[in-house]
Amino acid sequence: MPPSVPSPRRVARTLRTSLFAQVACALVLGIVVGRLWPDTATAFQPLGDGFVRLIKTVIAPLVFCVVVVGIAKAGNLKAFGRIGLKALVWFEVASTVALLIGLIAANVVGPGSGMNVDPSKLDASAIDSKTAGGSLPSTTEFILDALPQSAVGAFAENSLLQVLVLACLTGAALLHLGTTKVPKILPAIEQAQDVIFAIVGFVMKLAPLAVFGAMVHLVGEYGLGVMKTYGKLIILCYAVALVFLALLAVALKLVTGLSLWKFVRYTREELLLALGTASSETVMPRMMQKLRQAGARDDAVGLVLPTGYSFNLDGASIYLSIGTLFIAQAVGVDLSLSRQITVVLVLMLTSKGMAGVPGSAFLALSATASSLGVIPAGAVALLLGVDRIMDSMRVVTNLLGNCVAVFAVSRWEGALDAERAKKVLDGEITFVEEDGPFVVEGGPSVVEADGPSVAQGGPSVERDGPLESALAEPESAEAPVTAQPGVTAQAARVDVPAQVDVPAQMVKEPASEVS
Repeated sequence: MPPSVPSPRRVARTLRTSLFAQVACALVLGIVVGRLWPDTATAFQPLGDGFVRLIKTVIAPLVFCVVVVGIAKAGNLKAFGRIGLKALVWFEVASTVALLIGLIAANVVGPGSGMNVDPSKLDASAIDSKTAGGSLPSTTEFILDALPQSAVGAFAENSLLQVLVLACLTGAALLHLGTTKVPKILPAIEQAQDVIFAIVGFVMKLAPLAVFGAMVHLVGEYGLGVMKTYGKLIILCYAVALVFLALLAVALKLVTGLSLWKFVRYTREELLLALGTASSETVMPRMMQKLRQAGARDDAVGLVLPTGYSFNLDGASIYLSIGTLFIAQAVGVDLSLSRQITVVLVLMLTSKGMAGVPGSAFLALSATASSLGVIPAGAVALLLGVDRIMDSMRVVTNLLGNCVAVFAVSRWEGALDAERAKKVLDGEITFVEEDGPFVVEGGPSVVEADGPSVAQGGPSVERDGPLESALAEPESAEAPVTAQPGVTAQAARVDVPAQVDVPAQMVKEPASEVS
């Protein structure tokens, strides 16, 4: 067999160990099955829906734990406030640029020109079915909805903004009281965080099934014929998204010195999963892990990424701006420059309240059409056939936009270890899934609970950050990993504060000091 051709054993090993390979195969297989047997679309849909439900179960508690621990470890509530303010500034600039690029592209290409659609023949009631009769919240309602009525309700309803508010209050209270008054709260929250990450690890093993089910449903339900009908619009939206991502890559390089392409390679499994399931929420837990291990501080990751899911919808902004002009062109309405400026202003507001609202894109488009007064509201139904195809573009663009925001805001606030980030993105430091490892903050080694020591013949995995108050010492001592009586351990030199023992369940072979 030629050396360039991988052996069957190697292919099997790759499929067994690589999440990216598994998801990619599931994606292709789902398209094939959906094309050949479209009647099975409904039967396979629960695979994707069930996976999304399982992931959503852990998102709220995970965000709470990460934010509380991040605030407590940072030890500076003012710094946390600055991160939030800088994130909002970045979000507004990025989403506005996305809107403007979309409008310019739609004016130049004219995806709806020549369609000559009669809006009276469109079924406007289909929009009500898609949106479940809902509406976008007003500014006042949006602010009030971000404030929880009860601690339990915020988690039960999976309202990320409400969970963020609770987490900020809890972190501030821990800082105010100090570890002398509440010494066990922070360690308990950290342990809960480890449990949640372990659950995420279990659920992620089902990702290929979820992608397969979602793709069978997409192709079987909508068919590939929609690509012909809306080909010009689809190509334009995806092309504009690529242009916007190129601009993000330039911004990321200028601000942090990091490569967006290398980040895409680093997070290829998560991006492919988000693409297949058309949901960025399915990968939020893993993205938080990867951003933390790539040198972004816990408090920045915990605040910026979840907040971006509500305030930084770059992909949705591109779709809304192009969609508005597509509808106007399709029904023969010529929008003047002043009206297009109105489109930008309206979408800057309506796009902020879209998260978690059924059919939010159609609600935002309907609100924009109503504000202009020249586009029939029923014309929005033109996009019903193509909306699901656009989900993949919106999800991936939103996700990458929020990850770039984490790096940029972290660098802006001095909460990014740029050297570590470069090593991680270059592959010099490998990603270790946080399903229960013992991570020594500020030290180079990780000892896993259910795997060999990383120091044992593999690159070290670092997590730089301040120690929690309970372990903080002015000086660090170079100490060997020790084991409990009767338990074996593999020694590895780590920089840890004096008097810190590794739990017995996380060590394996006879302890011996490594010089």
